[in-house]
Amino acid sequence: MKLPPPSTPPHLLVVDDEPDLLTLYELTLSKSGHRVAAASDLAQARALLATQRFDALITDMRLPDGLGLELVRELAQAGRAEKTIVVTAYGSAENAVQALKAGAFDYLTKPVEPAQLRAAVANALQAALPPCNAAVPQPAAGAGLGRGEESEPATDEPRPSPAPAAGPSDDQGEKSEPTDPDLAPLVGSSPAMCALRERVQRVARSMAPVLVLGESGTGKELVARALHRCSHRAGGPFVAVNCGAIPDTLLEAEFFGVRKGAYTGANAHREGYFQAAAGGTLFLDEIGDLPLAMQVKLLRAVQERRVRSLGATDDEATDVRLVSATHLDLAVAVREGRFRQDLYYRLNVIDLHLPPLRERLADLPELAAVLLQRLSERSGHHSTPVLSAAALARLARHPFPGNVRELENLLERALALHPGPVLEVEAVGTPPPSALHTATAAAAAPAESPDEHAPTREQLQAWLNQHRWNQSRTARQLGWTLAKLRYWMQRHGLADTSPPP
Repeated sequence: MKLPPPSTPPHLLVVDDEPDLLTLYELTLSKSGHRVAAASDLAQARALLATQRFDALITDMRLPDGLGLELVRELAQAGRAEKTIVVTAYGSAENAVQALKAGAFDYLTKPVEPAQLRAAVANALQAALPPCNAAVPQPAAGAGLGRGEESEPATDEPRPSPAPAAGPSDDQGEKSEPTDPDLAPLVGSSPAMCALRERVQRVARSMAPVLVLGESGTGKELVARALHRCSHRAGGPFVAVNCGAIPDTLLEAEFFGVRKGAYTGANAHREGYFQAAAGGTLFLDEIGDLPLAMQVKLLRAVQERRVRSLGATDDEATDVRLVSATHLDLAVAVREGRFRQDLYYRLNVIDLHLPPLRERLADLPELAAVLLQRLSERSGHHSTPVLSAAALARLARHPFPGNVRELENLLERALALHPGPVLEVEAVGTPPPSALHTATAAAAAPAESPDEHAPTREQLQAWLNQHRWNQSRTARQLGWTLAKLRYWMQRHGLADTSPPP
């Protein structure tokens, strides 16, 4: 998605108290065809904003008469359309996070290279287009600006407004689709899903990193894709990465790329995920499974927006919107030393919580209908069956520990084994083969099947013994990733334990 040629050049306001930097920024942006106004402190900036409208504002964090963050808050409070970019000192991670939470579109770290400045401004101007095809009202210049006014942070709960909805309330009895096709995959008419769609629309407007939280099977990748489609980066690539599926020894090469000759067998340059997602969105699923050594390297890439490929001697700038997801409680992982605190705060600038299916059972009929239609089309059926009232009631009593993914698997099995226009209660009441197999194995095992979230040492050791300490086989039996199994082994002191003879 590219901006149409403007009738007049974009108008930018640059605020910095260092004359050399101010001149550099002015020259760089003027050469790109922008009109640039300059201010050296908050007072001058406020005076210009009160009488003129700008397309974007670039401000230093620290100014002689206050913080540039005050301008960010005042513009947000006034509902002004200017996108703000905050320039912070090198290594000031807390300032960058604070700016994004206050409503800044993006941040840059000193020293700012001209190419980085041009790219950030281009992104800001592109993001000024209405998100998700929605019209954004713009108040007059100078409206609401004043010292000391507080803005609504980007992480606050959504305000009541006519957000797009997936359907009417339950008492209406009919189903409707979300008003925006970019949000259509987020199915559900419950208050939780309506609030989630509204929040997705809001946070898609900035470059702030987003952390998507939710249990396995709740649809975290669907939310990440909706963020991408609703953002100014919708025309760029969306690269999804499962961090728990990559061997530790390959993580750096997969993330940052490889130069020819970096090691034996590296016969050509190969892009990493950061390069492949340039101009778009990089989605890091199961970020909690990354080992600590890789977390350090990822922190540098997120903080400095530069990466170094294996075998390279120079860094290269990156241009990605970062969205992460995990089913773990990262705050607990930070306290236990399993996840770096600084990386956690950089990734968790804005969070999105996905409710488990058992907490939004009002969406069950709509979800089931959408899933049945998709499964019928995939299987080549000419018509889509429906669930009887008794079958829906049976599903509503199920706890769904696997959430929407489990519902989809159950409906796919029902569709295959019970052909016909109506799926009755017996179609959804039969346990799947995997459940029968698990129950049989659990009966023969020397200990109970371990709880997915907190297995005891004895449970884990019993399952390892059953599979003769074959970690791959044990993880597959439990439905875990190998990284997850190794984490619990390490936590319970079993990582260095020798298997019994």
